[in-house]
Amino acid sequence: MIYPNRDDVELKEKQPIEEKTGKLERQNQEDKLLHSVLENDTETVDDGKLLNESFNQGISSFTPDLMFENMTQNYANAERIYGPKLIRMLTGYDASYVKKNIRIPEFQKAIKAEMDNNVRDLQRKDLLERDGTISDTGTYLASLVLYVEELDHLVPKGFGKKEHKQFTHYGDKNDTRSYKIHDRYRDINMKKTLKKSIRRSHDNIHKCDLTVDERKSQGSIEIIYAIDASGSMRGKKIETAKKAGIALAFKAIENRDKVGLIVFGKDIKEELPPTNDFRQIIMKLTNIRASQETNFAVTIEKAIELFSRKNCTKHLILLSDGVPTSGNDPENTTLQAISKASCAGITTSLVGISLDEDGENLARKIVEISQGRLYSVSKLSDIDTVILEDYFMAKAI
Repeated sequence: MIYPNRDDVELKEKQPIEEKTGKLERQNQEDKLLHSVLENDTETVDDGKLLNESFNQGISSFTPDLMFENMTQNYANAERIYGPKLIRMLTGYDASYVKKNIRIPEFQKAIKAEMDNNVRDLQRKDLLERDGTISDTGTYLASLVLYVEELDHLVPKGFGKKEHKQFTHYGDKNDTRSYKIHDRYRDINMKKTLKKSIRRSHDNIHKCDLTVDERKSQGSIEIIYAIDASGSMRGKKIETAKKAGIALAFKAIENRDKVGLIVFGKDIKEELPPTNDFRQIIMKLTNIRASQETNFAVTIEKAIELFSRKNCTKHLILLSDGVPTSGNDPENTTLQAISKASCAGITTSLVGISLDEDGENLARKIVEISQGRLYSVSKLSDIDTVILEDYFMAKAI
């Protein structure tokens, strides 16, 4: 095509250009939710926190009529089911205030209206389905809020980029150390060896002068994080366990390692083979609900199945607040399963939350057989730190 010279073009008519202001429309609901959470939109974040609390309490759907009936008939039982935090979020009143005034008809009418309005609002935003169950969009919002909360919690603890050391023949030169038997001659750092020998006034290079380069390991590791989702974990414990899983996935995937997930109670509730799909991991974590008994053996068997057949470090982290209770002889079955995992090259660490004497005794047997580590935790806020420390320890083996 031949373009005319601009001087040859005669402009016959001029029209004003209409200027549009504003931002480009976001492409989908997920983009909008992500933007709102990152911008710390209070209403959106509060919605996500409410949905998270329902997951943590094992509540799969919002039915205001049933919840109101439970609260008015037996408030103490209702608080055990829903938890004080969820009651506060739904009614707009502190749980202790609700308990004190729940028999007053005018107050009952006020909280019923508030609960109905809150549920309708969540449905209008497509966070709940019509039947009150949490939608995929609601689960996604809850996972975003959980993710942001955990990262905000980790930053003050100083969890930046960590490097692990392993004496391998691969990787970049990292530091130097004294020569040891079985070190390769090609790894001897002649410059530093000579300096050391001269500094010691040696006429010849002695064996004690030899200095070798250490190398940072670049070997891969697969981690499976197994969360006890039995009834005793409901509430703050399961919330903290989820956040620790997010911290683990974030750091491991950043280091190009893979993380899998097992959620167990009496049986396996959720499973995910080791992956680097961060979104899939946090969605699975968010959706965890606590219920029923504890079964270690079935969890360990499932972990053996989920690990890949690749030649890499395989490490299982078990998080629980008690001993296994499912089966005829749960302790013996657990130890048999852990022996099988150990033979398959899988190390296992156990993070116990306020374990009793029986639980701690079994935990010691588990880590002794599996060559892992035992962490006895009483402060829930320390769990993410412990999980990350165990990951870095496993990576350095």
